[in-house]
Amino acid sequence: MAMREIRVMPDPVLRTPCDRITKVDDRVRALVADLVETVDAEGRAGLAANQIGVGLRAFSWNIEGEIGYVLNPSIVELGEETQDGGEGCLSVPNLWYPTVRANYARVVGTDLDGNEVEVSGEGLMARCLQHECDHLDGKLYLDRLEREARKEAMRELRAHL
Repeated sequence: MAMREIRVMPDPVLRTPCDRITKVDDRVRALVADLVETVDAEGRAGLAANQIGVGLRAFSWNIEGEIGYVLNPSIVELGEETQDGGEGCLSVPNLWYPTVRANYARVVGTDLDGNEVEVSGEGLMARCLQHECDHLDGKLYLDRLEREARKEAMRELRAHL
């Protein structure tokens, strides 16, 4: 287990869709241990594998004291009600922008033993599930912003690089 360095924009790994995990081996077990340890820090709600430089479909979360992980997650349900709150990202430091997300999300994947795992929630948990699945698809929350807000965020991001 190790606290891993977070990759930040414009690292290309953040824009590359992650591969499905087809075999759980020592490498995948170590990845999960690192994801769980790295997300267990103040101010961290979720962490996708590509944010630590690994192009596999896995993420961890740390919501209201509950820490967990899921392999090969897929969003299987989004509620119709939306939330429009500030969102940030460890890979896009120091930026927070209002981002519309479903207020409820349900994700299905597997654990290290190959058992099906279902993770769902409202509010912050729903936001986290959607945010991390976006990462695994090579997307950032900035991609979901309204055009003008996205332009502003990109200007701000370039100023920090």
